[in-house]
Amino acid sequence: MAITAADVKNLRELSGAGMMDCKRALEEANGNSEKAIEILRKKGLQKAEKKAGRQTKEGIIQSYIHPGSRLGVLVEINCETDFVARTDEFIEFSKDIAMQIAASNPLVVDREQVDPKIVEKEKEIYRGQATTQGIPEKVLDRFVTGKLEKFYQETCLLEQSFVKDPNKSVKDLLREKIAKLGENMSIKRFSRFHLGVE
Repeated sequence: MAITAADVKNLRELSGAGMMDCKRALEEANGNSEKAIEILRKKGLQKAEKKAGRQTKEGIIQSYIHPGSRLGVLVEINCETDFVARTDEFIEFSKDIAMQIAASNPLVVDREQVDPKIVEKEKEIYRGQATTQGIPEKVLDRFVTGKLEKFYQETCLLEQSFVKDPNKSVKDLLREKIAKLGENMSIKRFSRFHLGVE
């Protein structure tokens, strides 16, 4: 099937990928734009994982103040160059992350930052719940692991469902942006302020 310039242009607008990447994806998908988008996303995630080891020393501090000025967030998001840090795409992503933190109230960026004492305490609580519910000993570990995964999804920013698209996690969104912008990015730290709440 012949791939036209209009097909490539249309896919580029939908995906944000480069012209040649779009052309190759369309050729691989025999002109099917939906399949081509899947191909681009898979390749983008592979590119994102290759970039994951690169240092991120540039970036911005983004703020979000909820209407009524009773809730506010500061978040540091890093990238490799100040050029990318000034792009509309990076700034928009930073705003989305600040809003995510305001809406979902995570405790930490990722599970490695959760205090091991908190994890142990959660496990104790889940074991207690299992006993109360009469869950058999042979499935106790699976029950506790499942509950712990849910705890991480609620408390770790990267594992939360993205508020604007619950079908993807914040980590998925970050990987997409890394692939699209072409350099490594990281959410370094954040503070969430809620008036009158310690």
